[in-house]
Amino acid sequence: QVQLVESGGGSVQSGGSLRLSCATSRRIYRYFCLAWFRQAPGNEREELATIDNVGVSATADSVKARFTISHDYDKNTMFLQMNSLKPEDTAMYYCAATDTYYSDCSFSSVEYEYWGQGTQVTVSS
Repeated sequence: QVQLVESGGGSVQSGGSLRLSCATSRRIYRYFCLAWFRQAPGNEREELATIDNVGVSATADSVKARFTISHDYDKNTMFLQMNSLKPEDTAMYYCAATDTYYSDCSFSSVEYEYWGQGTQVTVSS
């Protein structure tokens, strides 16, 4: 069974940084798209960034200046580097993956069938 496991969340003060990790149970190149999402209580799930199997990435405008997605093929791990964190970044952060081919992983129509359990990020003022 495909598994995704997030880690690296925690509590940080405003302006601080965190690096989230998403460990995968198989080689990253076997996925067509991987992505980071977040969801705060009462809010809709928000896509933050995507990366395809050859490393082409895209980041949502809302976090583009502060967040960076990447992956390490040797470690079978995807990362989300988050800098200049703000209280409004407080949320549960999830990684996701799909085996379905998409020409552009940033398409809004991309559906992810594999999801991690989430890691909590809390940013205080």
